[in-house]
Amino acid sequence: MPPWRELEDYLAEDVGLGDITTEAVIAEGVRVDAEIVAKASGILAGITEASRIFIILDCKVKPLKKDGDHVRKGEKILQITGDASSVLRGERVTLNLIMRMSGIATLTGEFVELSRKINPQVRIACTRKTAPGLRLLDKKAVQLGGGDTHRFRLDDCVLIKDNHLRVVGSVEKAVRLARKHVSFTKMIEVEVSSLSDAVLAVNAGADIIMLDNLSPPQVQKIVRALSARKLREKVSIEASGKIGLENVAKYAGTGVDVLSVGALTHSAKALDVSLEITKISRQVI
Repeated sequence: MPPWRELEDYLAEDVGLGDITTEAVIAEGVRVDAEIVAKASGILAGITEASRIFIILDCKVKPLKKDGDHVRKGEKILQITGDASSVLRGERVTLNLIMRMSGIATLTGEFVELSRKINPQVRIACTRKTAPGLRLLDKKAVQLGGGDTHRFRLDDCVLIKDNHLRVVGSVEKAVRLARKHVSFTKMIEVEVSSLSDAVLAVNAGADIIMLDNLSPPQVQKIVRALSARKLREKVSIEASGKIGLENVAKYAGTGVDVLSVGALTHSAKALDVSLEITKISRQVI
């Protein structure tokens, strides 16, 4: 979760020099009760961050649901009490965070459910296709939906992709250089698209191979071929590209360990939520 400073930055970005609407039409001293309500069903995320934003604004907060909970349309998520100007100042930022994060968590949960009906052990992982400045929140949402966070940053592990291989020249050379220059604590993954490159990567000492942009039959063929060569147990296998809700079950049945899906963070539909003022407790005119 981001530190409080980043949450304050999100508020500052939205407020600018001040909430001129609220300042113009609502008198000082107005206190309100409000609640955030789900307008659709899904998996919740961002409740912790939303609560802290309202705390920053000197509001009292009572979460009625927690991160990772399933919510149904119409259920109350969060209750807020505070100065009207503070509640309204925090409204948009908190709703945006809950909507985005819950949308990601919900989509992740759908992928996990479909894939694990076929293979209970397979992991659904996200990628680094996240919104700049929101990666920690995006990946937290994936985790709350039952998914794997994969790499957070470029320094997490070695992932030798197609452009690296074009520059270096070969799978073997790329893996050898990585082993030489990178700490033994870091895993080495190589992106491949053929059986021959998969075999080269395993024999060169890769820890993980990524089968990229291949169909389920192509992925399954490579997995079986590695098993026949007694190489399957030496490596984890990840499949990526072309994976959606319509075919994730087929990919889950290929025998891979991980399915990485960029759509979890770059194409998730926001979960609709709203903030409604339920009571005006005091007003000074």
